[in-house]
Amino acid sequence: YPEYSRLLPCPSTNLPPRIEHLVVQEETTVCAYISKCLDLPPLYVADLIQFGAVYYALVCPVPPSTATDEQVQFYKQFTTPELLKQRHSIKGKTVREAQKTFRVTSVDESFEVGTYLRVHVHPKRFPRCYEIDWKSRILAVSDSYVVLDKPSGTSVGGTSDNIEESCATFATRALNLTSPLFTTHQIDNCTEGCVVLARTKEYCSVFHKKIREKRVNKLYLGLAAAPVPCGTMTHYMLQAKLAPRLVSEGSQIYMEKWLLCKLEVLDCKEVPWPSSFIRDAYQIEDCGWPAKDVAYECTINLLTGRTHQIRAQLAACGAPLVGDSMYMPASLAEITCPEVNPFGSYIRSHTSDDDERTAIDNWISLHGKEPTVAIGLQACQISWDNGEHIYQARSPWWR
Repeated sequence: YPEYSRLLPCPSTNLPPRIEHLVVQEETTVCAYISKCLDLPPLYVADLIQFGAVYYALVCPVPPSTATDEQVQFYKQFTTPELLKQRHSIKGKTVREAQKTFRVTSVDESFEVGTYLRVHVHPKRFPRCYEIDWKSRILAVSDSYVVLDKPSGTSVGGTSDNIEESCATFATRALNLTSPLFTTHQIDNCTEGCVVLARTKEYCSVFHKKIREKRVNKLYLGLAAAPVPCGTMTHYMLQAKLAPRLVSEGSQIYMEKWLLCKLEVLDCKEVPWPSSFIRDAYQIEDCGWPAKDVAYECTINLLTGRTHQIRAQLAACGAPLVGDSMYMPASLAEITCPEVNPFGSYIRSHTSDDDERTAIDNWISLHGKEPTVAIGLQACQISWDNGEHIYQARSPWWR
């Protein structure tokens, strides 16, 4: 492991993930205990706690199927019925309730012997947060909400191991607000554009209700590598928690385990492919697309709001977004050899479940990693209550 000091200044690259699982075996503060067990400087552990990278549960959670034998033994050792009966902190709770994880919020917190700790030693970092003039990105401030023109390469509300380097945190500081802003909806880290942050928990609930009732409308600008036909585009997305998101033009056989994805392409016009200077400034990845003379700027009305929806649907049409290092490689592979996509135009029958699983795994492997900073996608406009509130982002990075 590297030599640890502090989490700031922010490094330009991320360290490989390192997650440690501990059980408290002596009465002391959480900061001191983690520092001792993992041989980390106390100030580094304090930074991890501030970043939201340390969690606890009264009882060790059930390990996942991917857990090592050592981790399984670790779990069994500290969850025997005899041991749990001696635990004062779980009186009146079911084991399932006691296994729920919460963030550690103070370096001075102390926990009962037997408490489980999860430490994300290398949180995902967002160096772009420190390069942005956040005040210039504020589009509107009201008593209830703030509208932010989110920069690419940043997280709206943070990640499971980093709530410090987020748009909500930096916008709060830029406006010198005494209370933190709350996330009402998400857009991908690599996407820029309009985001609404609530000033109170009450308005956060109000805005969530507007979204559920489909009273919030979003327009996007997409910079595609190939022309996209205007009109409604319909796919089905396989229900999954992890990227890449797989889509199919679908049929009735997919309806139960696949989610409807609909968008409307309102306009598609030819524009110059971004210059090398602009691509370097926004760390746009090459991805191997052969023709780089022109791109196609599309105005898109998002009719359903699935994760990665625009990215996955345009890639499925052979027009991936510029710089999308996750979906463009797979789109290129399908253009070269259509049968590699088990959910594409050349759907073939599978001889067995194993054969189908192999085809899906191979298709997933043709996708790349998540982009570092930006792709050709901007949430250019957001409105709600029939246009009573409407906000427009600045020009996208490629113009």
